[in-house]
Amino acid sequence: MKKDIDIPEVKNVHLAAVKVFNEEFEVYEWNVYLINNTGKPIEMVLIVSKGFDKKRETSLMRHKLEVLPAKSFAKVEYLQDEVLQLNNEFKISYFEGSKMMEKTFIFKPNSIKESAAAKLPVIPEEGILAE
Repeated sequence: MKKDIDIPEVKNVHLAAVKVFNEEFEVYEWNVYLINNTGKPIEMVLIVSKGFDKKRETSLMRHKLEVLPAKSFAKVEYLQDEVLQLNNEFKISYFEGSKMMEKTFIFKPNSIKESAAAKLPVIPEEGILAE
């Protein structure tokens, strides 16, 4: 019966951490962005995130985006420096047309650092793509 279930593969939707300047507090900080590099808008985007390791776990954060247009990106959340040492997991669910899509992205501990930054799709700044 499982072989009869069609689970579509998520393609060209990414999650990235980007270090940006916060003008209000005059500091650089890491923010997580959802990137839609497809040719279609994605709708009813639900994001559940948490940080964890063997001893610690953060509270769950929940976010919702009504629509993320094609070839665009949206800020999801700010990452405090303390959680960069943890696994940071983001579970993303959304509709692409009439199909529900789902993918889990993870930033491994200490993987979010300036030296690992690289070119990103759609976003003009450099950053780190989640696995």
